[in-house]
Amino acid sequence: MEDLFRSYWWLLFPLAWFVSQGVSSVLNYRRQRETLRLIETYAKSGQQPPEALLKVLDRPIDADTESRAYGAPSGGREGSLFSLVLFGLLAAGFGYASYADIYGAGDAFLIVSFVMGALAVATAVTLIFGRSRRG
Repeated sequence: MEDLFRSYWWLLFPLAWFVSQGVSSVLNYRRQRETLRLIETYAKSGQQPPEALLKVLDRPIDADTESRAYGAPSGGREGSLFSLVLFGLLAAGFGYASYADIYGAGDAFLIVSFVMGALAVATAVTLIFGRSRRG
């Protein structure tokens, strides 16, 4: 049993991501539900709900999660720049681990380094060309 955890310790990261996404979805669902209840209260009293309250329902349930998925809380350019630096540093770190053959797993580190490098390049392309597309 100990070997299982020693060999597959890295599975904690995707599992933590799944749990965090599940919690985020539940919290977003609750936000939408409470907004609808508040709008229902306005409707029962015969009042028009404020525009800001109605705009909450225009966003998809996971809009907050999607805007912050790989970046700063504000999303956008700052988030892309953060992701570019993060993926670039991870690619460099795993590249060094591959070169130094740490733990005798140089080939595995090389694969991870290529993946992180590809993510860094994809983020750079998004950062460069994404702005012109938005206007």
